[in-house]
Amino acid sequence: MPNFEEYGCVGQISLKELKKPFQKDFIEYEKTFKTILSSNVQLIDTIVNYVVKHKGKGLRPLLVIMAAKLVGKPTQDTYVVASVVELLHSASLVHDDVVDDSFIRRGFPSINAMWKNKIAVLMGDYMLSKCLIAAASTDNIRIMQILAEASKRLSKGELSQIEKSRRLNICETEYYEIVSDKTAALISSAAELGAMSSSKNIDDHERLRKFGEYLGIAFQIKDDLLDYFGHQHIIGKPVGNDFKEKKITLPLIYAFKQATAKEISVIKKSLKKGVSKKEVDHIIQFVKDKGGIQYAEEKKEEYARRAKDALAIYPETDIKQAIKNFVDYTIQRKK
Repeated sequence: MPNFEEYGCVGQISLKELKKPFQKDFIEYEKTFKTILSSNVQLIDTIVNYVVKHKGKGLRPLLVIMAAKLVGKPTQDTYVVASVVELLHSASLVHDDVVDDSFIRRGFPSINAMWKNKIAVLMGDYMLSKCLIAAASTDNIRIMQILAEASKRLSKGELSQIEKSRRLNICETEYYEIVSDKTAALISSAAELGAMSSSKNIDDHERLRKFGEYLGIAFQIKDDLLDYFGHQHIIGKPVGNDFKEKKITLPLIYAFKQATAKEISVIKKSLKKGVSKKEVDHIIQFVKDKGGIQYAEEKKEEYARRAKDALAIYPETDIKQAIKNFVDYTIQRKK
């Protein structure tokens, strides 16, 4: 019996099992990723090796490969766009850690913790430039347009969240707009680009884009829920970190809708001045008592269903089942 905790999963499938049918394609992607990032500068290569070693679960590249296989046969462009999507994601995380003054990423010291902010910012810029160069190598202007749009939306989503955090007045509609930009943009791009790399059918591209958009929203809601239930050694960041960064996410938004003005005022005062461990525990209990956790869980499941429904037209094959398993994994993961 496999140790599902070890692989960061729950239920009946692990990430290791999820990747198994795509192992050869994933090896090709990893080769391409390393080739794209290589340089003749020792410092860059040292940091690249660190990034490769700690680059996470590879969910977005896996999604690119799955999407490509659902509608056609993977090509070299599939491995290039899988690498480009992961590069864009990694670069955004490097910059996020500098902005957030965060010294832990995926349970290990962040690049800014290891090499200080200046090098981290420059390394993020280097990764973005490599991302653009690799995208241009496909000679497909549409691929570059999709990546440019995704990059814009990532920045827009983060800036919108910062603005709303300062005022502590985000509503549910605004939450979905921010989530769509800061998370779903890249996941929908991964699915769309995967389809584009193996199929010329525009309908395939649009269906996979919609699938990724819904999945991205479900993915972020799960991330927000992990801030309530996770453990630092598992999720790679402190529990209650969103409160410390004054981020108001879906569980708390719903809880506020059920609360009195006085209760809301007390919570917002705590967030403004900076929360203690005791106050984090109080906010978590407040959200639970007001039904915020349950509501967010229901919304997460709703968007996961929408993602699966977006692929209803495709026949029930092993690849399609693997993608459904991918959806289940992303909303059930423990980190």
